[in-house]
Amino acid sequence: MMIIGILILVVLIVDQVLKFYVKTTFPLDGGFRMLGLDWAQIKFTENYGMAFGLELGGKAGKIILGVFRIIAGSGLLYYTYSSLRQDKRFSFVISLALITAGAIGNIIDGLFYGVIFSESTTITTASFMPEEGGYSTFFDGHVVDMFYFPIIETYWPEWVPFVGGELFKFNNYIFNFADLSITVGVIWIIFLGAFSKKFSL
Repeated sequence: MMIIGILILVVLIVDQVLKFYVKTTFPLDGGFRMLGLDWAQIKFTENYGMAFGLELGGKAGKIILGVFRIIAGSGLLYYTYSSLRQDKRFSFVISLALITAGAIGNIIDGLFYGVIFSESTTITTASFMPEEGGYSTFFDGHVVDMFYFPIIETYWPEWVPFVGGELFKFNNYIFNFADLSITVGVIWIIFLGAFSKKFSL
């Protein structure tokens, strides 16, 4: 039980420290190349809504999404705990813990960041706990993303129908440590389900 709790706590701390550093150090779209590589970058962006930048009905939709995330996160936390109590396979519980920690990490952004940070722009960086108040309200924060790996960046050949001559980027998404934790957890559960006869929900 302690190992699972420590894992969730470590993921949350790393996720929030990275987000705090990026948001208070760089303006929007700012960042740097990791190890000088063009295809491995820190690039600060914010996600107002759901995954891949999708939005849900403005501010009211954001509140609904926030409530749903809290319910889902609480459900994941309970399922992780109950799976551990039921002596389910430890690697499965680890996967659940990674998913749970990642979900909670992004929930924290949506709930609190609008209150505790000033607004980030392409010119100015955000400040923590500004005297004038945050850039929005409780439940209306933006999720901070920063990992960007455009492994392939080229142009489609002119002869390709519809997209000929247009820019093509492979892996054009920007994500955060919480997203990475969720992805690793999901992939590991799929791997367990596909290759282990002992695996059972």
